[in-house]
Amino acid sequence: MRPLPEEQQILSVADLTSHLKRLLEDSFPAIWVKGEISNIRYQSSGHIYFSLKDAGAQISAVMFRGNAAQLEAPLRDGQEVVAFGNISVYEPRGTYQLIVRSCIDAGAGRLQAEFERLKRSLEAEGLFDSERKKEIPTLPRKVGVITSPTGAAIRDFLSILKRREWNGEVFLFPTVVQGKEGAPDIEEKIRQAKEFANLDLLVLTRGGGSLEDLWNFNEESVVRAIADCEIPTISAVGHEIDFVLTDFAADFRAETPSAAAELISSGYIDAKQRIENSQISLTKSATLRFDQFQQQIGRMQSLLIAHSPNRVLEYKTLRLDDLSDRLKGLFTQNSERSRLKTEQLAQRLQLLRPDKMLLEHQKNLDRLESALTKELQHQQHNKENHLEIAAKRLKSLGVEQVLKRGFSIVRDAKQQKIISQAKALKPGMKVEAQFADGSSELTVSGQTQGELFELDSDKS
Repeated sequence: MRPLPEEQQILSVADLTSHLKRLLEDSFPAIWVKGEISNIRYQSSGHIYFSLKDAGAQISAVMFRGNAAQLEAPLRDGQEVVAFGNISVYEPRGTYQLIVRSCIDAGAGRLQAEFERLKRSLEAEGLFDSERKKEIPTLPRKVGVITSPTGAAIRDFLSILKRREWNGEVFLFPTVVQGKEGAPDIEEKIRQAKEFANLDLLVLTRGGGSLEDLWNFNEESVVRAIADCEIPTISAVGHEIDFVLTDFAADFRAETPSAAAELISSGYIDAKQRIENSQISLTKSATLRFDQFQQQIGRMQSLLIAHSPNRVLEYKTLRLDDLSDRLKGLFTQNSERSRLKTEQLAQRLQLLRPDKMLLEHQKNLDRLESALTKELQHQQHNKENHLEIAAKRLKSLGVEQVLKRGFSIVRDAKQQKIISQAKALKPGMKVEAQFADGSSELTVSGQTQGELFELDSDKS
């Protein structure tokens, strides 16, 4: 039996699957796969699950909702397609699958393969190098546009420029953008634009379509013409997801014709905004300086008026009147203060008179005497109540009350001592029994049970 390896050399299933996932995803970041669709399932979430197969093998595939929405036509079982995507591993099941980003019919797949071949070839020549790119002018005034004169692209392009109030000239070079005669015509229009007087920018554009519809912009002659053009160029072909080779050869790629128009007009909008901001700033600055000059003139006029002889005389007169009023006020205030002080002293003197003090003390004495009398009466009443209650309690505990309740007192007839215990009784002993209504002499006749004795009455 082989010994177990060290702990750090043992992989968990999750670790192994995660490692394989990284290897596959790193090895196949983006691939094209040709095959026949089978077992296709459209989920309510918008995702599409299917298999790609050929005579030798098959692979699971999924196209997520965002990519599925870009399909020009629904996929179907039995359809031969070329799928573009990347390999990934679904770790919970340990299965690998193709994540499809786009999917085209196999016929279009041949064009895609040609597209990739041409791209690699031209890229190897350096036609797409960034060093070849010319800077797009910020404020182009003369713009040449190579496109179909009746297509939606030129309408969108001009509509954006008009809406954004672009101030420049557009020169249209009408061309065929689709079909066999398209590539030579586009190449000729590029040559004409190069010979046109003083174009600041050249835009090559058309609306969206399939790879076959856009193929004229992948033709090698057209791509080379764009790359060799001395005028700065913009390639604005198709929609955001569409790529053609002129996008790589041009100096700038715009996602749509409208995006190209926005780029061209953005410099004018920025410049216009800067001018408007400068005008506003200049107006604010001029207004501020004007206000400052007005305030300075106002201060100087105020100083001039303040130092004139008439103004000084008026000020002195006002000052004299003010001092006179203050003097009168102080005199009146001091007089009132003296009067109040005299009244207070008189009131204090009245309070210190002996007859009034005696009267006040007599009143206090009367109040104290009245209070003392009430307190003594209250204390006497409480004592009487307590005495009455104690007398009742004492009476209830008296001998007469006890005898009335059926008890009797037994005394030694000779010594008159109270006998409280039965063992003190002896046969023949004379005792006296006191009851509530009188007493009786008795003789102890003898013991009966325990300490109990029989008593014989002698007299009542």
